[in-house]
Amino acid sequence: MLCWGNASYGQLGLGGIDEEIVLEPRKCEYFHGKQVCDVGCGRRHTAFLLEDGTVYTCGCNDLGQLGHEKSRKKPEQVVALDAQIIVAMSCGESHTLALNDKGQIFSWGLGSDGQLGLNNFEECVRVPRFICQSYSDDETRLQTTLTFIRKQTNNDHVQITQVACGYWHSHALSRGGQVFSWGQNRYGQLGLGKKGQSISTPQIIKSLQGIPFAQISAGGAHSFALTLSGEGGVFTFGAGGYGQLGHNSTNHEINPRKVFELMGSVVTQIACGRQHTLAFTPSSGKMDSFGLGGNGQLGTRSSCNRKSPAPVKGPWVASNTPGGTDEAQQINLHQGIFQDCRTERNNKGHRNLSIHLFLASIPFHPDHYSTSSKCSGVDMNMARILFHRVIQQDHPEIAQQIAASLEKNLIPRLSSSPPDIEALRLYLTLPECPLFKDRNNYVTIVIPFAKSLLSLKEAALRVLGNWWSTFEPPVFQLLVELYKDVVVYLLQMHKVGIPSVEQRIFTCFLDTSLRFLEILHTVNERAGHIIQYDKFYIHELDDLIDIRNDYVTWIQRQMYPMGHDGVVTLCRYPFVFDAQAKTTLLQTDAVIQMQMAVDQAQMQNFSSMFLPAVESVNPCLILIVRRENIVGDTMEVLRKSKNVDYKKPLKVIFVGEEAVDAGGVRKEFFLLIMKELLDPKYGMFRYYEESMLIWFSNKTFEDIDLFNLIGVICGLAIYNLTIVELNFPVALYKKLLKKKPTLDDLKELMPDVGRSLQQLLDYTEDDLEETFCLNFTITEENYGATEVLELVPNGEDINVNKSNRQDFVNAYVDYVFNTSVAPLFECFYAGFHKVCGGKVLELFQPNELQAMVIGNTNYDWTELEKSTEYKGEYWADHPTIRLFWEVFHSLPLEKKKQFLLFLTGSDRIPILGMKCLKLVIQPTGGGEHYLPVAHTCFNLLDLPKYTTLETLREKLLQAIDHNQGFNLA
Repeated sequence: MLCWGNASYGQLGLGGIDEEIVLEPRKCEYFHGKQVCDVGCGRRHTAFLLEDGTVYTCGCNDLGQLGHEKSRKKPEQVVALDAQIIVAMSCGESHTLALNDKGQIFSWGLGSDGQLGLNNFEECVRVPRFICQSYSDDETRLQTTLTFIRKQTNNDHVQITQVACGYWHSHALSRGGQVFSWGQNRYGQLGLGKKGQSISTPQIIKSLQGIPFAQISAGGAHSFALTLSGEGGVFTFGAGGYGQLGHNSTNHEINPRKVFELMGSVVTQIACGRQHTLAFTPSSGKMDSFGLGGNGQLGTRSSCNRKSPAPVKGPWVASNTPGGTDEAQQINLHQGIFQDCRTERNNKGHRNLSIHLFLASIPFHPDHYSTSSKCSGVDMNMARILFHRVIQQDHPEIAQQIAASLEKNLIPRLSSSPPDIEALRLYLTLPECPLFKDRNNYVTIVIPFAKSLLSLKEAALRVLGNWWSTFEPPVFQLLVELYKDVVVYLLQMHKVGIPSVEQRIFTCFLDTSLRFLEILHTVNERAGHIIQYDKFYIHELDDLIDIRNDYVTWIQRQMYPMGHDGVVTLCRYPFVFDAQAKTTLLQTDAVIQMQMAVDQAQMQNFSSMFLPAVESVNPCLILIVRRENIVGDTMEVLRKSKNVDYKKPLKVIFVGEEAVDAGGVRKEFFLLIMKELLDPKYGMFRYYEESMLIWFSNKTFEDIDLFNLIGVICGLAIYNLTIVELNFPVALYKKLLKKKPTLDDLKELMPDVGRSLQQLLDYTEDDLEETFCLNFTITEENYGATEVLELVPNGEDINVNKSNRQDFVNAYVDYVFNTSVAPLFECFYAGFHKVCGGKVLELFQPNELQAMVIGNTNYDWTELEKSTEYKGEYWADHPTIRLFWEVFHSLPLEKKKQFLLFLTGSDRIPILGMKCLKLVIQPTGGGEHYLPVAHTCFNLLDLPKYTTLETLREKLLQAIDHNQGFNLA
């Protein structure tokens, strides 16, 4: 060991030498044959730690800082620590801390500012004294209400791995990554968010909770903490009068603040002088210094102070050792922690091990130095691999230990306002832990984690949202599936039965899980659908809850808010409902409103019996129409009807026809009237051949009220659960739900125009103006005449270029779907919402609403055969039935669709698929010369007992080719 410097108090350990200042390094002979592994220097005393765990001290002992009363000028053993194996120690100005192999701290020396952490009133402590665990975990009680098991945490000691002394203050770092401080706090060097009062008992620095730390260091009145995550983030606090905090200022900091000037450098070691600091980055061979430089201590070849990190001049070289790269260092770090977990798994004292493990296991992409609020820098796949390697099925004791520590130590201490962006990475990586997939941990870990996340301040949640939006779809899907499973788990438990006294806690758990999913759904929507919206559907809802009752409760809460009454309605979170559940909701809403309308009519009729001024009304909306004048007759009835009449059950009567409307007549009415209204002779809609879709024609000469009628018809179809032929693009349903159409919608309606606009956006060359020759106008052809219209004021004078091409595309889309058809759509919208306005529409996606109106074409003919029922002599293997399905499956698609139209009144199928058609086939009397007869009202087919394939084919085709008209068969 070599030593040099001031020796006036014997602090160099060279014995009774005459020199007061040793100018050159001199060998210390007192440790001959022994291995010195650490040295701590105070202002006038020195401590030596030997490899065998013994401690020697020398130098000034006026304040008891040596821990013994032996010779001062040569190293002497601190006998009071003879029974301890010391693994680390540190010296302040006049006090000393020592850490043993059990994570316990001993202190001695000057304690006037509380720097000994002993919470006593002695100014000096001359013999090492054990710091009692006054900072041990507070006793908390956690009640797992759904399993009715009361759990209580034990009062375990915090295990310390490192200590550091400032001049008059002290720090300790726990295995769990927590930083403690005590002593003088004049400049805020304790990092507790306040300054002035000295503190004599160790205090946790709460603002640093949730961040893993590798090293702590303390200067005269300032402090440093170095993160473990691989980025080398450095936090500083305390006195900054000479720039020793590195923030390019001389301000004092009472809260830990990150040194942003060091971001991008993987700092692995920090050291503090009285008023200056060094930071070392081995991978690049770079050493930075900042603070007081009057004596040249900054190594910058200047005596000037530095307020921000500056390179220390020297022959430093980058590390070329194996594992010297950032990635290799990171892997080695994780391997070390992994081994630590395996070797220490039997040590019950390691209750904070999982905190250390999880926070350290935050892996990064190669470009992690660009980490920001937009980019997390986290490699989620590596995180998943690391967690699975640590938590192995063949070592359940490790999983149990980590789960207990997560439940009791980590998650309850997550801050609602993390001090740094780095701490937020924990919220990304933790759900990748296999423990989160275990149903036994849902209540104790997964739901509390979601609750902690929901308590984050808005800015932190926004950053998390940005990071989630960059996830690969499979990774994002895993997170969504996790909390969908939690919701299903809770609802399953509720269905089995929850005691009334536990109901409030259950409600809280369910609400927390659904709110977490709601945040993910919002992120998904804003990011342009990382995953499809139907990936949020919880298909088990129909079996787990009474959807109708849930909807009624939700409506009641809308009408009569009752504050937080402890009831969670799933309708508040419509993104979890699948098509079947939403159809049930729509049916429930229709039944409620129809019943209200019928009740109102009956009350009015009752009043009319006693009050002549009150007219009697029909409890149904009756449409008596002629086939040859279906539009005019319908218009006349609807114009005379009031809004309340639209809510009544719809009955249709065709003049001269005897059929009773049990649903089939109504179906044909909608088909016929929509076919008539959409006829090109009216010019109300424009047909696009390439897409085979229609859109409003802005040059129609028809009465604008007709658009109102079409809106009413469309609303009535949904309201009466009848599908109609209405070949609009999805953009119509977006607008009905107050969502903006996009370029994708234009591509659906006008594929050629959409492709051209996309080419404009994708063009990379500089000659865009010359190539496309566009300005802010649109050319339209109407009745043989060409018209040029400006998309913006003075559009003819504005050329489309690279900088404004997106504006041009937006204006084009807006013109097609909004500006050009505004008055027509407003009438359609008003008519539609006269019938279908209300909260229930808010639950639907545009595509789902479209399927409710026009049905879908996801034909599954095998499913149709499976779901068909038979009456009378017929059964699935009857010879005639076998002939029927052989003929049917051999028909071309158009004939199959024609058969659906013949039998059900529509060639499209309901939103829920073929199984909902419920066809019925029954035998009929007479011979083979009779045709099949369809009872459209009941989806019932009268099928004569044909005996040959040819006869059945001939008669079936003959019947379906003449499918209009309703008569009693």
